[in-house]
Amino acid sequence: MDYSNNQDEFQEEDLNIREIIKPYLYRWYWFIIGIITATIIAWFFLRYSIPVYSTESTLLIKEVKKSTSGQPEMSVISELGGIGGMGTNSVDNEIEILKSKKLMLSVVRELSLETNVYSKGKLKETELYKDDTPFFVRVISEKNKGVYPTKEVTAKVVRGTVVLESESFKKPIHTPFNKAVSLPFGVVMFQKNPAYKVTKPEDVYRLQFMSSMDRARYYLSKLNVSLVQKEATVLKIAITDPVPEKSEDILNRLAVNYNREANLDKNSEAQKTANFIDERITLISKELGDVESQKQSFKVQNNIADIQTEAELSLKTAATGREKQIENESQLELVNSLLNSINRQGNYQVLPLNVGLSDADASSDIGNYNQLVIERNRLLENSTTANPLVQDITSQINSIRSSIVQSLQKSRSALQIARNNIVDEQNRLSGRISKIPVQEKLFRSIERQQNIKEQLYLLLLQKREEAAISLAIAAPKARIVDDALTNPTPVSPKRMMIYLAALIIGLLIPFGIVYLAELFNNKIKSKNDLEKLAKGVTVIGELPSLEKGEQEIVQVNDLSPLAEAFRILITNINFMLPKGKKGNVIFVTSTVKGEGKTFTSVNLALTLATPRKKVIIIGSDIRNPQLQRYNESRRGLVGLSEFMYDNEMKAGEIIHPTSFNPHCDVIYSGAITPNPTELLSNGRYHELIESLKANYDYILLDTAPLMLVTDSFLIADVADVTVYVARSGYTEKELVSFINKQIKDKKIKNVGLVLNDVDKMHSGYGYKYGYGYSADANQPFWKKLFRK
Repeated sequence: MDYSNNQDEFQEEDLNIREIIKPYLYRWYWFIIGIITATIIAWFFLRYSIPVYSTESTLLIKEVKKSTSGQPEMSVISELGGIGGMGTNSVDNEIEILKSKKLMLSVVRELSLETNVYSKGKLKETELYKDDTPFFVRVISEKNKGVYPTKEVTAKVVRGTVVLESESFKKPIHTPFNKAVSLPFGVVMFQKNPAYKVTKPEDVYRLQFMSSMDRARYYLSKLNVSLVQKEATVLKIAITDPVPEKSEDILNRLAVNYNREANLDKNSEAQKTANFIDERITLISKELGDVESQKQSFKVQNNIADIQTEAELSLKTAATGREKQIENESQLELVNSLLNSINRQGNYQVLPLNVGLSDADASSDIGNYNQLVIERNRLLENSTTANPLVQDITSQINSIRSSIVQSLQKSRSALQIARNNIVDEQNRLSGRISKIPVQEKLFRSIERQQNIKEQLYLLLLQKREEAAISLAIAAPKARIVDDALTNPTPVSPKRMMIYLAALIIGLLIPFGIVYLAELFNNKIKSKNDLEKLAKGVTVIGELPSLEKGEQEIVQVNDLSPLAEAFRILITNINFMLPKGKKGNVIFVTSTVKGEGKTFTSVNLALTLATPRKKVIIIGSDIRNPQLQRYNESRRGLVGLSEFMYDNEMKAGEIIHPTSFNPHCDVIYSGAITPNPTELLSNGRYHELIESLKANYDYILLDTAPLMLVTDSFLIADVADVTVYVARSGYTEKELVSFINKQIKDKKIKNVGLVLNDVDKMHSGYGYKYGYGYSADANQPFWKKLFRK
């Protein structure tokens, strides 16, 4: 007994393992595709990634012979201190010196490594160095709180001028070669590379500006200094970088600078020249920056952009001012003349008009005054001053005369103020024009200083290199055992590691997709899923999925997997039916629409129908008839609805032969009625079933879904066996609880479950292989190959 239980547990565990790995095995080609895709991506990554190479060199730190106390050499050793006394225990100090920021900073500045130049390609950028770069970028001076561009900086050479563009700059910066240009972070000079061979004049380059200290820290992070052997004084210096030639230059210059620093400590006199040059370079670079700032301040303080243009504009403005002054003097003289004329002549005499007075109001008043004076004189020729009209005109004349005097006085005041303003402006312009020669002299002096500083700076750079060569002649503290040499095999990316990672990722991604798909799957997929959820109900059949182009109807003498599946289903149904009974009623239903209920009913009927077995199928879903879709020409025939409605109608009037099998008849649903529940419960349906039992061996009922309507429950009691259809990949697992409840409540009886539309991955043994001589006739060659 225990052995039997253990055997069952082993078989169940084996079955569970097979169910777990089945989705992965069925989609084996996903893993092949994933591996191939990941490998291709890895190849492209390796193809377009920038390789990093390792460069190494070795230095021998020379030991100083130790002398006993009292010997003359001791004084020298004492003066030299820790640098002179050299033992293996002090090699750690030399390692720290080689890794110091000061030493690397000198390397960065001397090799002008502050700025990297990149050639922009379609997929990747390539760093340019030495002969490959079209120009060299020399950082003359750096500002203490310089703002380095955060956005990409591009450079291109246009007719001998370098054009810098970036979103960090307000506008493009144009600078010729060998001319210092002031940037937000310092003063920079571009020098043309004579060894560069121009391939495409329109090439655009990317510049990466960085402070000298930040660049030194960057290279120090990639530098490694270690002892070759514990008891030796030989050091191995290694650095990694995408440009092997630059790495070699850095290591070689690091060794040179190390020796130079050591020699400076031992030979102060020789070092004075180098110190002087370094100090002068620092001073000149500062002075050059000051000259640039002075040039800028001079233009800002004097509010000029170009001296020649400013001079022309001032002269033009002065000429315009003189014209205004002449016009003002003329108007003022005219006003004074009019006022004198008014004061000299009598009250009733005509005033001068149209003499060129610019005040339109005064001219208008003078014209009105003259008209009134003329009118008064005309009236006095025929009357006296006592005439009311004469008195009225006299009053008007006096009023206008006063208005004219006031208007002319105001005009005189305004003209005098304007004259004073014009005189002041003329004086200011005269002073400004007189300053232009002095400003031009000062500006030329500043430009001359700038040119001198630039030439002196280039000269000092050259002299510094010469001084370095002269200092290198002295006996070095460290001897270069091996010059810097780059390993041709890149250290990054590692090809084997990348391909191994691609292999793992190519496997993990399909695995993850399948795992998540199975994890979030809420549909019934296989017979095993249905059996686990359906409590005490047997799954009596699996119907395979149809391939594209396959027939939905089982044909006569059909040997397809679908036909064999229905034959197996019939065998299992016969075990559930009583023996020797005629007129067995098979009730075919489902939970919801779309699970293949009608498909199962039709093919089950066609498979049951033989010359010895008479079969009829009844379309009992009178709300949504589906039987007619297999034969569109039968739509509109009299059917079940008419029979249940008309008590006089005979069963023979609604029975129709099928066009698929001569031994199978069909009763269609008939017309769609508004009261299907009343019709199904009026007793006529049961009468029809009883009348058909004598003439047919099997009566199949294609009913409505149980969960959606109550129609099928009204006729469920006539069934001898209930074939309950679920659909793989369609029926949700939660719906199985509805099936269990209906069976528990005994609303349906003698139930056998059928899983429809089962694909090859989830089908049982046999269906995916087919059977018979024609089973493989229509199979493509590649499917036969993979099946093997």
